Amino acid sequence: MSAVAHTARMLPGGPVAEAVLADVRARVAALRDRGVIPALATVLVGDDDASAGYIRIKQRQAAELGFVSPHEHLPATATQADLHAVIAAFNADPAVHGLLVQYPVPGHLDYDRALQEVDPDKDVDGMHPLNMGRLALGMPGPLPCTPAGIEALLAHYEIPVAGREVVILGRGATLGRPLAMMLAQKRPTANAAVTVVHTGVPDWPRYTRRADILVAAAGVPGIIQPEHVRPGAVVIGGGVRYEGRRLLPDVDESCERVAGAITPRVGGVGPTTVAMLFRNAVAAAERARSRMP
Repeated sequence: MSAVAHTARMLPGGPVAEAVLADVRARVAALRDRGVIPALATVLVGDDDASAGYIRIKQRQAAELGFVSPHEHLPATATQADLHAVIAAFNADPAVHGLLVQYPVPGHLDYDRALQEVDPDKDVDGMHPLNMGRLALGMPGPLPCTPAGIEALLAHYEIPVAGREVVILGRGATLGRPLAMMLAQKRPTANAAVTVVHTGVPDWPRYTRRADILVAAAGVPGIIQPEHVRPGAVVIGGGVRYEGRRLLPDVDESCERVAGAITPRVGGVGPTTVAMLFRNAVAAAERARSRMP
């Protein structure tokens, strides 16, 4: 046995996010020079501490980038009609360019119904059904933030994707499915052979072990172990769960001994997700500016 332990190349998301946000900052400044102040509105329902914390992070980031961030906080007793009324008001406000309804909402509310009420052109999460359809057809529109962040991360670290085998473990609507569509499209940072598997496939490790690039998107802590990774492969940890404030990633840290490159347990895909939200928001403001007389 070699006395030198193998250590994978780390792929932190921070530098990727910084590059994306530098571009966003320049685009915001250009809009403000033309008299347009980009606005990202947020809606929070209830008093969940974690959700309130996420809103504060987004508002601080918005202010640092030059956005204004109008906010509506509804009580936990709000009805579906109350939530839809707030969304309709932000939809109708021409000064609001992007709109985010913080997930999750209280159990008696239907988040998917609320999402469908959001103006697709103001949908900074890229999750409106119309925008998912645009993605499926290769049409322009806001992209889901975590998949877009993963594509940007691979591009930033100059990891070849075109023509390579990408295996995604997980088929969720927010990550696995849209990422598969994105990485299969004909672009310099995509154009891969993509396989999607999930925990309902009895022998899913048979697929993950052949991947050049393995993306964990199952939301099952520690599901990816070293024996599931082809030696030298690129491993992207996209799926996580939280136990209180403790982050539980899909990819076990011991995979660093096998992978050629890997996202860190903390600070991997997460920062890129937030950056992509603001990239969608500035693009929405630019679209609104292009429609002005």
